Amino acid sequence: MAQVQRKLTTILAADAESYSREMEADEVRTLEALRAARGVFQQFIARHHGRIANTAGDGLIAEFPSVVEAVQCAIEVQRELGAESQSGLRFRIGVHLGDVMVDGDDLLGEGVNLAARLQSMAEPGGILISQQVYDQVQKKLAVGFQYLGERQPKNFAESVAVYSVGGGGGGDAKAVKAGPKQRRNSSDKRGRFVATAQRWALILAVLFAIDWMTGGAWWVQWPAIGVALMLAVRSGPLFERD
Repeated sequence: MAQVQRKLTTILAADAESYSREMEADEVRTLEALRAARGVFQQFIARHHGRIANTAGDGLIAEFPSVVEAVQCAIEVQRELGAESQSGLRFRIGVHLGDVMVDGDDLLGEGVNLAARLQSMAEPGGILISQQVYDQVQKKLAVGFQYLGERQPKNFAESVAVYSVGGGGGGDAKAVKAGPKQRRNSSDKRGRFVATAQRWALILAVLFAIDWMTGGAWWVQWPAIGVALMLAVRSGPLFERD
């Protein structure tokens, strides 16, 4: 058996919405719109140093050596297609960074499948990206991202973190809801604070007991006030917005 060639690459999957319905309504117009849209994809994929690996029906699979270029390409394609009002086709796009198998010019494997699943979950005219892609582009593109939560792609055993990409590609402030890493960091901070508070509460309880049994003058109130102030100051960041 021939050895399987693999590589890590960025996969862009695109597909037209309601293509069959549009073909049924007007075959000639829909075919012209599909050809025009493919021309747009080819132009921007080449501009961003990618290549088309597969075109099946109304969809396509492309790969890019750069994650940033792939997402920028998707943004510019959607912008261009949205500006062409004469086209009756709207496309969904999914982008994923993953390991793929190489078969000639074609790409196969789970990495390609996940990009296709992200595409199928996107809104018409929208772009969805995986966590792997988001980690690479979040600080490199001036475009909004929104965390959509954990999604369960069809025929995948595990759920994946999904982000949507804002249209336009320029000037939008980043608006990312707390993603998995951000939620874990927030949870860790709360856990450390609770553990610290519990330890001090136990210490103060012992001091109060000693003070009461020895008939002291409640000298422990002063360290108690100091500890309360310290915990109040440390708890402040826990209530800030993400």
